[in-house]
Amino acid sequence: MPYYYWGFDPTYILVLIGAVICLIASARVKGTFNKYAQYRSMSNMTGAQAAERILRSAGIYDVTVQHVSGSLTDHYNPSQKTLNLSDSVYGSTSVAAVGVAAHECGHAIQHQQGYAPLTFRTAIVPVANIGSAVAWPLILIGLLFTRNTGSFFIHLGILAFSLAVLFQLVTLPVEFNASSRALRILGEQGILAESELPYTRRVLRAAALTYVAGAASAILQLLRLVLLFGGRDRDD
Repeated sequence: MPYYYWGFDPTYILVLIGAVICLIASARVKGTFNKYAQYRSMSNMTGAQAAERILRSAGIYDVTVQHVSGSLTDHYNPSQKTLNLSDSVYGSTSVAAVGVAAHECGHAIQHQQGYAPLTFRTAIVPVANIGSAVAWPLILIGLLFTRNTGSFFIHLGILAFSLAVLFQLVTLPVEFNASSRALRILGEQGILAESELPYTRRVLRAAALTYVAGAASAILQLLRLVLLFGGRDRDD
C-alpha cells in the first residue's frame, strides 16, 4: 500500500505494457505494408479488381466493393454486405494491396459459409460495445458503496469489461482464418505468383499481430481491474 499512499498505482505498468505492445504492432504493420506497397504484382490487378474476382469466383454476387478514405481502413461490413477498401488498397496494384483486399474477401467468404467464430463475434458485438462503455461507470458507482452493494456493482463492471475482452479473443481466429483463406485463394487463382506470396504473407502476418496485441492489451487491462477491485469485498 505505500505506493498508493504516495499516489503511484503500480498496476498502471500493465496499461503501459499493453500500450507499448499495441504501438509496436501498429508500427510494424505500417512499415511492412509500406515496404511491400512498392512491389507491383505481376498480374497488375488492383486491390478492387482482385476483390471482385475473388468474390465472383466464390459465388458471392451480393457484396459490393467500395472505396473508403484513409490508410489501412479496409473492412468487410456483414450487415451492409460491403467490402470497403482504403486509398492505399483500392486502386493499387501492389502485392500488399492485393493481399489486404483478399483478406477482406476472406471475411465475406466466412460470412457466406457461416463460419462459426465470425457468427459468434458478430452476435456479441452489441454486448461487447455496451460492456466496454459501462465497465468503468459501474466500477465507480460501486466505489460509492461499501461491502455487498459496492461489490455487486464492481463485479458487474469487471464482468462487463470481460465481454469486451472476449470479443478481442474471438477476433483472433476470425482474422487468422481470413488471412489463410486469402493466401490460398491468391495462389490457386494465380492472382499472385508463387514468388510473390511470401511478401503478401508477411503483410498479413504483421496485420494479424495488431489483433494479438489488442487482445493482450485488453487482457492486461482486465487483470488490472481484478487486481485493483477484485478483492475489495474482502478488504471492507
